[in-house]
Amino acid sequence: MTPLQRYIAEEIATDHVEGLLSRREALRRLSLLGMGAPAAVALLASCAESAQQSAPTTTTAAGSSASPSSPPPGTANAGAATPITFPGPEGRTLQAAWAEAAQPRGGVLVIHENRGLTDHIRSVTGRFAGAGYSALAVDLLSEEGGTATFTDQAAATAALSKIPQDRFVADLRAGLTELGRRVPGKRLGATGFCFGGGLTWLLLTSGTPELAAATPFYGPFPDGGQVTGSKAAVLAVYGALDARVDASRRAAEAALDRAGLPHESYVADNADHAFFNDTGPRYQPTAAAEAWRRVIDWYGRYLG
Repeated sequence: MTPLQRYIAEEIATDHVEGLLSRREALRRLSLLGMGAPAAVALLASCAESAQQSAPTTTTAAGSSASPSSPPPGTANAGAATPITFPGPEGRTLQAAWAEAAQPRGGVLVIHENRGLTDHIRSVTGRFAGAGYSALAVDLLSEEGGTATFTDQAAATAALSKIPQDRFVADLRAGLTELGRRVPGKRLGATGFCFGGGLTWLLLTSGTPELAAATPFYGPFPDGGQVTGSKAAVLAVYGALDARVDASRRAAEAALDRAGLPHESYVADNADHAFFNDTGPRYQPTAAAEAWRRVIDWYGRYLG
């Protein structure tokens, strides 16, 4: 398995251990990834054992605050995200959501979770436009017909797991090129969530001098990754309860130190993996609001 495939498989197993997926559904999703039954059962058992050995989590408590008294952060002034297509690598056509700021201060590439280009990601794209940053979210399932062609969300995730990492990098770089064309002369940033947070790190470790800033949300740092050829100032966002992804935080910080890049890490209290997603069970409105404030401040410093 590639690192991203392993990450997706572990996420499914963790969702089962934390009561978000039944055992039957977890095994079904792991089988869609190409994992045989013995390996899938062993992974579920391993994650359950790890959870028992760790400190008790408060996922249920964090999730219970998912009915906020105020709208999700950034939605009050959000712009509209519209579907577009643009030329991709190797003659392919890429699908995306585009939201244009009235007077753009910069541009932001939004990188979706392992569910594909969902309404939530479209909403985030519009929120950036409302904050003054024109934003583009590439559908990384474009070659497979686009996220909308998958009626089974688990099948969309499985399809993403089978895509070579080089294609992700190529498509995201094409997205940056398109974004730069739409906001000429402006600095560019990248924000990714979960799986997309990992892809944000992958962009940085692949060398992306066109990025002036990046804000990966709870994304795993690549094993042995080095941030070379990048000039981006990085704000990395984590949840204090997300031990699985937080385990790679020190390696990310060390790589940024070696590269001499400006960087900060924000670890949100009482927040688990995917705490920013207001459509999911782990949404934590207080942490989401603070993370959004920090991201917009960060882009204000490094994009304009």
